[in-house]
Amino acid sequence: MQAIAGTVRFVSDLHLRAERPDLVQRFAAFLADTAASNVDSLYILGDLFEYWIGDDDLADPFNADVCNLLRSTADMGTSLYFIAGNRDFLIGPRFSAAARMFLLDDTARVGAGGTATLLMHGDTVCTDDLPYQEFRRMVRGEEWQQRFLARPLAERRAEVESLRRRSAEAMQGKTAAIMDANPDAIRQALTASACMRLVHGHTHRPGHEQIQLASGSAERWVLSDWGTGRGDALEIGPGGEIRRIDLSA
Repeated sequence: MQAIAGTVRFVSDLHLRAERPDLVQRFAAFLADTAASNVDSLYILGDLFEYWIGDDDLADPFNADVCNLLRSTADMGTSLYFIAGNRDFLIGPRFSAAARMFLLDDTARVGAGGTATLLMHGDTVCTDDLPYQEFRRMVRGEEWQQRFLARPLAERRAEVESLRRRSAEAMQGKTAAIMDANPDAIRQALTASACMRLVHGHTHRPGHEQIQLASGSAERWVLSDWGTGRGDALEIGPGGEIRRIDLSA
């Protein structure tokens, strides 16, 4: 488990895309404040981009601009870490190196403010959404990714647009409960990781709750998405003080 000595911030679900320059402007302002506040570490917990079709698309001007924003923040002393979301799981070593951002596995354990903290995007605990979990297993597989990345960029972009439309249609037929995190899956994740705090995004339902485990009282913080005029970051200080930073438009 990585112990963080200084202040750490967490964000998720920015869904950055060229057609929403306002989101990039808000992100740039947040990064500038993060660096100016001498934040030790920033963890981006997935869906930084609305979609990512491969690191060979890094030359795209929009993607390059976001990469440069991240690198500038790292150059000013804030360590950057990334856990892939369901929209940008194809971010790889080339982007990571260009942005000076460390890629993490699906989950990570850190010591934040003296508390063992489990980090994830959040989709893995939405276990009631069986069709999504089946889709996730497919697209996270090496065979699917190799086939997808072998296609020309234009074909990949068209395929992603089609997937986005189909995803939006599928969501219309699902209840809110099915798409939310499963309480048992949350408890299992905390217990298996021996952590007393969970921070994640994905559900677009920001909140905070106490969770009773056999080992004691744990807590869950859910980060907001940025694409609907909302937006937030969670900050944990070295002494354990916690504040939610309002980044709404």
